[in-house]
Amino acid sequence: MTWKPVGDKERVMAALRRAPRALLEDLTAPADPLPDMGRPGWPVWRPVFGMLLVICATFLTVVHVNEMSPGDGGGIPTYGVVLGSAQGAALVAVMFRPVPAWWASTVLMVVTVRLSEPDMSRDQLFPWSVPGLAFQCGALFLLALRVPPRRAAGALVITLLAGLSCTLFTTMPHHYVIYRSTPVLIAAVVLGASLRGLRVARTQLVVQEELTAGERARRTLLEERNRIARELHDVVAHHMSVISIQAQVAPHLVENPSEELRENLAGIRQNAVEALTELRHVLGVLRSEDALSQGVRHTPQPTLDRLDELVANVRAAGLTVTTATTGAPRPLPPGVELSAFRIIQEALSNAMRHAPGAQVRVETAYRTTGLTVRITNTAPDGAPARSQSMGHGLLGMRERAAMLGGELAAGATPDGGYEVTAILPVSAPALAAEPAEETP
Repeated sequence: MTWKPVGDKERVMAALRRAPRALLEDLTAPADPLPDMGRPGWPVWRPVFGMLLVICATFLTVVHVNEMSPGDGGGIPTYGVVLGSAQGAALVAVMFRPVPAWWASTVLMVVTVRLSEPDMSRDQLFPWSVPGLAFQCGALFLLALRVPPRRAAGALVITLLAGLSCTLFTTMPHHYVIYRSTPVLIAAVVLGASLRGLRVARTQLVVQEELTAGERARRTLLEERNRIARELHDVVAHHMSVISIQAQVAPHLVENPSEELRENLAGIRQNAVEALTELRHVLGVLRSEDALSQGVRHTPQPTLDRLDELVANVRAAGLTVTTATTGAPRPLPPGVELSAFRIIQEALSNAMRHAPGAQVRVETAYRTTGLTVRITNTAPDGAPARSQSMGHGLLGMRERAAMLGGELAAGATPDGGYEVTAILPVSAPALAAEPAEETP
C-alpha cells in the first residue's frame, strides 16, 4: 500500500462539493437582531422608517404593475397585480425577516419575469425593469445590513444567477440590461455591508471601552490598596518589634522566673520574629516596582504630630489654611493617625490643584469613639489648571476610612466650595473633650 498525497485538484474539487451546502447554510441561518444604531432615539424612528419603506414599496408596486400591462394596450393581468403586490410586501418584510423575505423577493422576481415575458414589449428592460431592480436592490441592501458580508455576497450571486437564468429562455429578443444592473446590485450590497461593518465596529468599541474602564477602575483600586498596605506595614512591623523586645526582656524583670514562663516568652519572641520576617518579605514584593530610593522607603510613616509641618508646607505654596482642634489630643492607634494624616494631605493637595486662591479649613475632633477630620475650602478665585493625569485621591481616602471601619463623605458645598469629612473609629479609652483650639 503506497501513500498518495492529495493534490491541489482534489482539494479544489472537495471545496467545490462543499460550496453548495455552505452557501445554503449561510442563506438559511437567522440574521442579526434589528440594531438600535447606538442611539436612544432610534426605537422612536423605527415606525417612521417602516412607514417610509411601506410608501416606497407601494409606489414601486404601482409602477411595476403598470409596466406588466401587455404592449397591445390590454388591461393589467390579475397575476401582475398579485405578484407586484407580493414583491412590495416582501420588500417591507425584509426589514423584519431579512433572509426569508429576500428568498421570497428573488423567487417572485423569477416567477413574474417568466409569466410576463411573452407579453412584454421588445423595448422594455429585461430581466429587471426599473421598479424590479429597485425591489432587488432594496432587498439586498436590507439583507446586507443584518448578515455578515460573506452571506450578503452569496445572496448577490444567487440574485445575479436568477436574473441570468431568466434571459436564457425567452420567446423573443429583449432589451437586456443585466450587465448594467450588476454594478447597481453590487453597490447596494457593498453599501449595506459597509454600514453593518461600521455598526459592528462601533459596538465592539463601546464594549471594549467598558471593559477598559472596568479594568482601569479595578487596577486603580488595587494600586491604592497596595500603597496603603505598604504604609501600614511599618506600623505593624513596629508593634511586632516591640512585642519581640518585650518578650526578650520580660524574664529579666521577674525574680526566679519558672522554666514554663521562659519557654512561653521565648515562643512569643520567636513567633514575633518570624512574623516580622514574613512582613519584610511581603513588603519587598509590594515595593519591588517602586522607583523610590532606599532612604525614602524606610522613612517612618507620618502621624498627626507632623500635621503642623504639612500645613506650613501648604501655606508656603500659597494656600490660605486655618486649623482647629476639638477635644483633648491624645495618642491614637498608628493606623488611625496615618490614615488621618494621609486624608488631610490628599484633601489639601486637591484644594491646591482644583481650588486656586481658596481658603481652606482643617478641623480635627477627638471624640470618645474615634477621630473626625473635616477639610473644607471656599470657592476658587479662578479656573483650576487642567490636569493631564487621572487622579484617584478620593478612592484612596475612602479605602483608608473603610479599612478602619469608618466612613468618608465628600462633595460640593452650597457656596461653590468642597468638603471632605472622615470619621475614623478607635477603641482607645475615652478622654474628656476640650474647647476648640484654632490656629490662624
